[in-house]
Amino acid sequence: MSLFPADIEEQARRIILDFTARRLMVSTAESCTGGLIAGALTEISGSSAVVDRGFVTYTNQAKMDLIGVTAATLAAHGAVSRQTALQMAHGALYRSRASVAIAVTGIAGPGGGSAEKPIGLVHLTAQSRAGTILHREMRYGDIGRTEVRLATIRTALEMLLETAG
Repeated sequence: MSLFPADIEEQARRIILDFTARRLMVSTAESCTGGLIAGALTEISGSSAVVDRGFVTYTNQAKMDLIGVTAATLAAHGAVSRQTALQMAHGALYRSRASVAIAVTGIAGPGGGSAEKPIGLVHLTAQSRAGTILHREMRYGDIGRTEVRLATIRTALEMLLETAG
C-alpha cells in the first residue's frame, strides 16, 4: 500500500527507473507541498540512487537560509512568485549533488489567497545542471488543500522528467 495515489506512484517509479539508468540525481525545494514530492520519490524502492536531498522551506527565512532566495526577491515579488521559484530551484540544485532540481511555492488554502494570488496558485521551476530551466504557473483553483498539493506533485514529477530530457 502506497501513501500516494496510484498515478503519482507510477510517475515516481518512472523517474526512479529512468534516472537510475541515466545516473541522474534529484533535489527538491518545497514550500506548499511540505516535502511530499521527495516523499513520493522515496516511496519507491531504489530511490536512494536518485534522491540526493530535499529542502522543506515553508517560511521565507528558510528559503533564504537554506537555498539562498534573496530578501530583495521576497520583498519585491513575494514567496509565491516566478522569481522565488526560480531562485529556489537554483539554490536546491547548487546546494546538492543533484543533476536536476524541482522547486514549488504556492497557496494550497483554505486561507491565504488574494485577488492577485488566489488559492490554488502554484509556481514550479525545474532546473538542470545542463542548463534547462522550466517554469510553470499553475492555477489549480480552490479545489481543496489536499487536491492542490496532489496536483502540484503531479506537475512537479512531469517537470522532472521533461527537464532531464
